[in-house]
Amino acid sequence: MTDDQGTQTPMDRIDTSVPHSARIWNYWLGGKDNYEVDRVLGARMEEVFPQIIDIARASRQFQTRAVRHLAGVAGVRQFLDIGTGLPTANATHEVAQSVAPEARIVYVDNDPIVLAHARALLTSRPEGATDYVHADLTDSRTVLREAAKTLDLGQPVALMMLSTLGHVADSGEAAALVRSYLDELPTGSYLMLCDTIATPETEAGSDEYASGGAMPYISRPKEDIRAFADGLELVEPGFGSISLWHPDEQVTGEPVEQWGFVAAKR
Repeated sequence: MTDDQGTQTPMDRIDTSVPHSARIWNYWLGGKDNYEVDRVLGARMEEVFPQIIDIARASRQFQTRAVRHLAGVAGVRQFLDIGTGLPTANATHEVAQSVAPEARIVYVDNDPIVLAHARALLTSRPEGATDYVHADLTDSRTVLREAAKTLDLGQPVALMMLSTLGHVADSGEAAALVRSYLDELPTGSYLMLCDTIATPETEAGSDEYASGGAMPYISRPKEDIRAFADGLELVEPGFGSISLWHPDEQVTGEPVEQWGFVAAKR
């Protein structure tokens, strides 16, 4: 590492000429942590696949409901949030610690802009703890080693992989990656996962996304996403559109084409 590299800040390493998934997602959620290149591609995606805005919002809402359920009903006190994205309202630690102030949360992302904003993810209640690991989701060994500095991996952990596995194009490799995390977590742990199912509309959106210069993100057949829960026990209502997973109010529109589940390791 040169001296110049050693003095770089996270913001110095952000390439504002290339769209990035975390910033585009932030744009769809109505955030301000994005650049013109992100907004241009985000708007193009909306034209090709208008439901993307609903999916982005539904994903955050599913995260809130599922974390609240696991911290409350299931009694989970540790959360490993892979592919965190940019801080927003109702972050994992805010929801979990509103139920259980002693909850411990580790966030994981490899985007320099997320690292630059990581301080907002570390505002833990004094009874609990939060930490941020700057690493790639595919490097489970590093992620787990660093997470173990905050989490007790001998006790149940909720592994969160929300709208992240589309960056792993091969479904077999994605399944092996999920297993590489779960195999190191004890009985009583949970997997919380969601992603976009393959339809002509979602695949057109994925094509537009990739053609715009962003890292490709694929949609998958329903059965491939469901297979990530193989060997686990699905929590009711099981696998389906995240709009229908313990909704806070009656669902009136079409359920989004983002499907997922919460499942326990028994």
